[in-house]
Amino acid sequence: MAGASAEVIRAKIAGMDCGSCALTIEDGLRQLPGARRVAVDFTTETLELEGEVSREQVERRLRQLGYHLAEAAPAGARQAITPAAGPLRFFLTDPQQQVALVATIVVLAVSLFAWLSEWDPAQFIFNFTCTAAAAVVGTPTLIKGLRALWFGRRVSIELLMTVAALGALCIGEMGEAATVVLLFTFGEGLERFSATRARESLKSLMSLQPEMATVIRAHAAGAHGDAHDDGHGAAHEHHEVVPASHVFVGDLVLVRPGERIAADGVIAQGESSVNQAAVTGESIPVARGPGDGVLAGTVNGEGALRVTVTRLPADSTVARIARLVEQAQAQRSPAEAFIDRFARWYTPAVVALALLVVAVPTLFAGGQLLEGGDGSHGWLYRGLALLIIACPCALVISIPVTVVSSLTRLARLGVLVKGGEQLDRLAEVRTLAFDKTGTLTRGRPSVTAVQGRDCAHEPEPQAACEGCDDVVALAASVEGSSEHPIAHAIMARARERGLTHRYPPAAAVVAAAGRGVTGQLRGVAVSVGTEALMSARGAAAGVGQFARLTESRRTVMLVARDTSVVGAIGVEDTRREETPAVIDALRSTVPGVRTAMLTGDNERVALDVAQRLNLDEVRAQLLPADKLAAIEQLRSAHGPVAMIGDGINDAPALARADVGIAMGGAGSAQAMETADVVFMQDDLKRLPITLSVARRNRRIVKQNITLSLGLKLAFLALAIPGFATLWLAVVADVGTTVLVTLNGMRMLKAK
Repeated sequence: MAGASAEVIRAKIAGMDCGSCALTIEDGLRQLPGARRVAVDFTTETLELEGEVSREQVERRLRQLGYHLAEAAPAGARQAITPAAGPLRFFLTDPQQQVALVATIVVLAVSLFAWLSEWDPAQFIFNFTCTAAAAVVGTPTLIKGLRALWFGRRVSIELLMTVAALGALCIGEMGEAATVVLLFTFGEGLERFSATRARESLKSLMSLQPEMATVIRAHAAGAHGDAHDDGHGAAHEHHEVVPASHVFVGDLVLVRPGERIAADGVIAQGESSVNQAAVTGESIPVARGPGDGVLAGTVNGEGALRVTVTRLPADSTVARIARLVEQAQAQRSPAEAFIDRFARWYTPAVVALALLVVAVPTLFAGGQLLEGGDGSHGWLYRGLALLIIACPCALVISIPVTVVSSLTRLARLGVLVKGGEQLDRLAEVRTLAFDKTGTLTRGRPSVTAVQGRDCAHEPEPQAACEGCDDVVALAASVEGSSEHPIAHAIMARARERGLTHRYPPAAAVVAAAGRGVTGQLRGVAVSVGTEALMSARGAAAGVGQFARLTESRRTVMLVARDTSVVGAIGVEDTRREETPAVIDALRSTVPGVRTAMLTGDNERVALDVAQRLNLDEVRAQLLPADKLAAIEQLRSAHGPVAMIGDGINDAPALARADVGIAMGGAGSAQAMETADVVFMQDDLKRLPITLSVARRNRRIVKQNITLSLGLKLAFLALAIPGFATLWLAVVADVGTTVLVTLNGMRMLKAK
């Protein structure tokens, strides 16, 4: 096929008014030769199509169905509603709603005239006006319904409403016909308005990144123009205001007080407070100075900053957050997928029921087709009411609006959830497994004791001697290239004692996962790590002399030359102040939840932390493979497990858990890619909030499904005996859709 390719087409679609529009587009695109997989998400207006189909074919089919790609919107197409626009402004500015408003005013005026007048032609004028209103306002609906039937092989809600209105005209119910068309048009607009307001909440994330940036350029000596000295050594430079998309890595950007930072970077000059609430959810501005990292989209405080750009604006943290949130919103939860499948057979089933309601009583039971002898509605009227009730809009939109609102609310709080499925799994979690270092504790341990093999003093820092210093210097020679928190603690101790240059950096440094590190120093093997590492290196014989230190609650790293242990270093990591309150909050948020600690630290240290936090279970001295086994055991014993770790060292455990939660993901691409949930701020207090939102999301989803199905069934029960009128069926259908939409949008304000 000329111009076709097997690539995946991703695009934005404009013109969708309700949840069933997405199903219509999916069915229409599936009819294209070569289309293998089609997914359309109403809440994010996104299309994903896989197969040997060209983009031109997609655009043509969308136009045939009455929609278009957002980037190829025709002149006069309806514009997206801004969050600030109210419903009244929308109804007064949207062309289709304007026509419906005028038609409504005319119909009401003529109805009042016909009711008050005794003039014989008054009823004729009323009928003519209602018919004309139904024709003028209902024509776009008719065209849309026929397009869906012809190109998508789908019986859409527009077609059902058209059949209901035409049927009402045929049986002489002109007022009912006009009412059905007008109410449906208003309801469709209100649905579009409500859903767009929820959809627009995501775009507020994208708007965080400023459009312009002030780049500091070097100015040639002796040049004129705007060269100046601003008191910070800025002579021979000029400031150039450029679009943020023209800022590149290495550029020096000036951020004035009150401005948003245009790109991720490192402060080169200046000190200020930076408000990171929009990106990390951190409510209090944080102090930043030279050498500190800053994020795009955050707001500079009182001082001017010069920031060296480290990431392109398109790759900034806030841009990646917005992309991931949009991808998350497009992912359907299991409940959404089930509702979509249910809606595909629900509508045909109710249409078939409507046909049976008309045919069976009139053909086999002597029922009246048009009017009953007692003035009751005939079976044709009842069948038409059933057609209106067959609309699946409320059912289709009941879940995605709630999920989108929940995901966006969490994103505003600095919590990134990868999709509706992950949000649903969070609500099911029964066990919370925590890594210790950097999660329950600060992750910034410090050396609190050192003991050399030949030292006679107690292993305390105050009593450090030459032997202790040699142990620290030897350990620093192999730990200098490590990013582990314990390595940082040892290096900090070495710098404090001036020992960083006593030995050169070790060569051939190799990390033994969960046990320590080894290297070669002047041809001699040096090891720093646990007793298990010493045993593996054949140096276990000298461990006993450090029993007093190893029996303390400290984490102890033994230091060995070849097969001889020459000393031990005790390290302690203080727990976070908020951790006890967080554990208590978790137990109140999720009654019966179990808490467990999975750590590679020694058992004495782990037990001490677990006892002080009143955790239910602790497993210590675990290698990465052991953590995977522990996750499986916890899941088998207690149900779904969430693993909370740093997103890097705990990547395998995060991937194996039902939900992986990474701490402190701001600026960390690996944490964002590895975990199902990322806390942008290194703050454990986000955990009970996240679980609370997930559980509330599930409750509102259940409420919306119950409302949608319950009201449908109630009107089915009223329509068959003839108690439900056509206009009342439309009110019920539209009202239910708007009700579940507004109910779902409550999650945007979730506390």
